[in-house]
Amino acid sequence: QVQLVESGGGLVQPGGSLRLSCAASRSIFGIYTMNWYRQAPGKQRELVAVLTTGGSTNYIDSVKGRFTFARDNAKNTVYLQMNNLKPEDTAVYYCNAQSLRDTYWGQGTQVTVSS
Repeated sequence: QVQLVESGGGLVQPGGSLRLSCAASRSIFGIYTMNWYRQAPGKQRELVAVLTTGGSTNYIDSVKGRFTFARDNAKNTVYLQMNNLKPEDTAVYYCNAQSLRDTYWGQGTQVTVSS
């Protein structure tokens, strides 16, 4: 079993920044691909960013150049640095760990971008 605990959400004005954290209960980054998803009200959950076991990252087009996905192996924690936030980034953000055998989810953290 793996527990994922997210933090760092909140209310920010357009153009502002937030850093989301996702702490895993044990060392998993060598086995699990880490993902950030988000779900806006009335919309389906969408994959926002991927961090592979090898350290490669991928992002959806709408966040490229604004979001950065990184990890700290010593702390078993991944981070999503979000800059130049826009109202359309408003959503609940979920951390996900995915392997060939199983998947784990965090509880979600609310990000609201509004003036």
